[in-house]
Amino acid sequence: MQATVEAIKITKEHLNSETASKYLMEKWSDWHWQIKNTIRKVETVEKILGIKFSDEKRNEINKTIEKFPMAITPYYLSLIDSDDYENDPVFKQCFPSIKELTISPFDMADPLSEDKDSPVPGITHRYPDRVLFHISNICSMYCRFCTRKRKVGDVDSIPSKDMILEGIEYIKNTPSVRDVLLSGGDPFLLPDEQIDWILEQITQIPHVEVVRIGTRTPVVLPYRITDNLARILKKYDNLWINTHYNHPRELTKTSIHALKKLANAGIPLGNQSVLLRDINDCPRIMKKLVQKLVANRVRPYYLYQCDLSEGLEHFRTNVGKGIEIMESLRGHTSGFAVPTYVIDAPGGGGKIPIMPNYLISWSTDKVVLRNYEGVITTYKMPENYEHTVCNLDCEGCNLQLKLDNDEADLKPIGISRLLCDYDDDITLVPEDLERDQRNKDIEELVV
Repeated sequence: MQATVEAIKITKEHLNSETASKYLMEKWSDWHWQIKNTIRKVETVEKILGIKFSDEKRNEINKTIEKFPMAITPYYLSLIDSDDYENDPVFKQCFPSIKELTISPFDMADPLSEDKDSPVPGITHRYPDRVLFHISNICSMYCRFCTRKRKVGDVDSIPSKDMILEGIEYIKNTPSVRDVLLSGGDPFLLPDEQIDWILEQITQIPHVEVVRIGTRTPVVLPYRITDNLARILKKYDNLWINTHYNHPRELTKTSIHALKKLANAGIPLGNQSVLLRDINDCPRIMKKLVQKLVANRVRPYYLYQCDLSEGLEHFRTNVGKGIEIMESLRGHTSGFAVPTYVIDAPGGGGKIPIMPNYLISWSTDKVVLRNYEGVITTYKMPENYEHTVCNLDCEGCNLQLKLDNDEADLKPIGISRLLCDYDDDITLVPEDLERDQRNKDIEELVV
């Protein structure tokens, strides 16, 4: 522990100074050392930050850790402002709170029903053309707001090689899958060789067009982005990486250096933030975050409404706060710096975009719109527009795209199915409609 304390002190005070211990700094920048020295005890945090919790407070924290463990990288802990730690956004994301033990009536162990949509272990197949592939359940840090608190760090949930092979086999045997998201845990906590092997196996599948990796290591363990890892990732042309910054303070020089390695390897980068109460639920903070991200070649992708996982009630905001933040971004900064605000629907409904209303009204020949300033304008429809009716006969179509039969046979679902020209369905009907049950009862009585 003493080495960890000294290394953090040197990093906070002398990172760019010649007085810094070369030995300690070499250790500090080794991601294996960071993992080995992961901070798991309250006493270590007190010593590093120079603070002292009351006995009551320490008991509360230890009680929380019994259910939801603490694991903080020395690097991430070094970002905390110890003079105002209780309000520090880094501290709140990594340090346990007794509030996590308050389980609201709406909280769920698996709010997104990922296990329900799992055809084989490790695979979540919810959307028609893509799958989520859990290849790790280990993270470099235990984020207090994690939606997968039930799995992260659970030794019984560590994916075996056989399980990963079973997932790869499922992808091979499911031609509709063109996009594979590698997730966890954090895939970058796996050894370089295993990452390379998994990517090689998946990218060789003919129908897989895109592979994505979700990782928070650039934020909480930037030293994991080594030159060797960047070389491995660079080999795969169809690879995208999404990371997870929640606050501008997380974009340090070290973190930016890690992003630069990935961007210079030619990998498109995106970011997924979670809207968190008293951390980033501020239009100015979110605007600063997205602007710093794009300045470092990271495209803001999603802003998530906090999920209904157990113990996250104190992190959640009203949806209205998210709408307010989106109003402060659209038109007030570059369009490609504006993420999509989404609610990942409880029960496995998937991501639902939520946004301010810009379409005010419409008639048969025009729509009425408003912009970010409140200016109201109209857009006139074309007078003689006749859309091309699609009957899936691509050979006889005048649009210049000849789709193969496999693609042409894929029919849409949901609202898209009701809108298309080639399906006769005119209504979506819930399975357990009370009216249908009544009609069945009447029929039985008549018989």
